[in-house]
Amino acid sequence: MEKVKPHFSQFEAVIFDMDGVLIDSEPLWKIAMQEVFDSIGCSLTKKDFQKTVGLRIDEVIAYWFAHSPWENTSPKEVEEQIIQKMIVLIQQNGEPLEGVVETLQFLKSKQIKIGLGTSSYLVLIETVLNTLDIAHFFDAKHSAETETHGKPHPAVYLSVAQSLTVNPRNCLVIEDSFTGFIAGKSAGMQVCVIPEKTHEPNLKLQAADFIYTTMADFLADFQ
Repeated sequence: MEKVKPHFSQFEAVIFDMDGVLIDSEPLWKIAMQEVFDSIGCSLTKKDFQKTVGLRIDEVIAYWFAHSPWENTSPKEVEEQIIQKMIVLIQQNGEPLEGVVETLQFLKSKQIKIGLGTSSYLVLIETVLNTLDIAHFFDAKHSAETETHGKPHPAVYLSVAQSLTVNPRNCLVIEDSFTGFIAGKSAGMQVCVIPEKTHEPNLKLQAADFIYTTMADFLADFQ
């Protein structure tokens, strides 16, 4: 059965994930993590990276330290090295994904509040928003680094809704991963999924309220 199309009158706020939604950063994460993990003797494959998609970087590092522990470099040092590489990679390669700027412009024109809820750290939020020149669109932004739990826990999305002073039931989340989808649904929000192209297909994403191939396709229906 065909899903009902989203309409802007349904929502007071739209809350975006960042990596894989606003910016094609998943390949950059893979580069940064692979370089750093290789340097400490912990070699990971593309399939390995799929296991931690959507988690905070400290949770990713903790996962791999538990499964393939390394010596001489602390998890915190690994985290800092990856973050620094990501800053450089984003500044050098960052481009908004198809339809992102147009969607943000449309939401502003309709006076719909715009939020950002991501597992990425604040320093990376600022790097992405400034590199893409889209910071001025957002009414609230929040990083799961300040929460006790990252996604799939709903805390980051609930915090954004609170900052926007909008009931979670009146929010639409735009996500790319199953982890993020669970976070949005657990927050009591409707979720639109635009699957990140380098992720392995996940049939569970069909449970999303709305699903599109690109943000441009979403915008074409979101009228």
